[in-house]
Amino acid sequence: MARTSTPVALLQAMRPKHWIKNVFVFAALVFAQQLHDAAMLALVVAAFAVFCLLSSSVYLLNDVADREADRRHPAKRDRPVASGALSPRAAAVASLLLAAISLVGALALSWPFAAIACTYLLFNIAYSISLKKMVILDVIIVATGFLLRAWGGAVVIGVEMSHWLILCTGLIALFLGFTKRRQEIATLERAADQRPILREYSLPFLDQMISIVTASSLLAYTLYAFSPEVADKLGTRWLGLTIPFVLFGIFRYLYLVHQRGEGDNPTELLLSDAQLLWTVLLWGVTALLALYVL
Repeated sequence: MARTSTPVALLQAMRPKHWIKNVFVFAALVFAQQLHDAAMLALVVAAFAVFCLLSSSVYLLNDVADREADRRHPAKRDRPVASGALSPRAAAVASLLLAAISLVGALALSWPFAAIACTYLLFNIAYSISLKKMVILDVIIVATGFLLRAWGGAVVIGVEMSHWLILCTGLIALFLGFTKRRQEIATLERAADQRPILREYSLPFLDQMISIVTASSLLAYTLYAFSPEVADKLGTRWLGLTIPFVLFGIFRYLYLVHQRGEGDNPTELLLSDAQLLWTVLLWGVTALLALYVL
């Protein structure tokens, strides 16, 4: 087998496919009905780029810290650092450079946004060092990363972040986090040897947590769609049209988890399942129509 070149291995380790998670920075822009503002859009695109570099910095850091455990994982052992295609030293240096570049870029956008970007980085460093070993808190920290993305998107354009956006983003992130933990236990042999925190979880416990956040997510989004805030402040009574897509999307995800044994990698699942991907796209189109046209 031909050895992967260092630049290619570095790009793979940066996990560009996972940059899709950073689309949460666009949430405030869209739901504040400012998508048509070119200046604000440019700021959010820049914020998106900052979080892409930050998240890649974190992925490299995690790969260096977890390289021994990754080598025992059936899928993660092919990651560049674990496989030897990228040296830990090169990955660590790249991580530091990406973090520095992204924080300088964040500072160029605004001090408040830079503070959020720095908080995101510090949270992830703390997660890599110790917080990933704390049951329940490990999932909450991952969910907090999504909240910080959404908050950063609001701060960079100077709009208030809706409490509904905070609630819905946090709940869906918890949903994805707990289903990921569930599938790691369900699909991996000797899962706790590869991720020690999994010793603290069990399938019945995680299924109960998933049930709670599923119901809470659906209820929170439904209340938001029909709330006076949407009708009065956003001037639309049509956001409820997006609810069927949210219902189907969550149910489809649960089907893939429980019936197909998938869900240990939410990003891969979203990009590989056509029905799930189309549901997200149709939700987006319907939301844009409700907010900007109807």
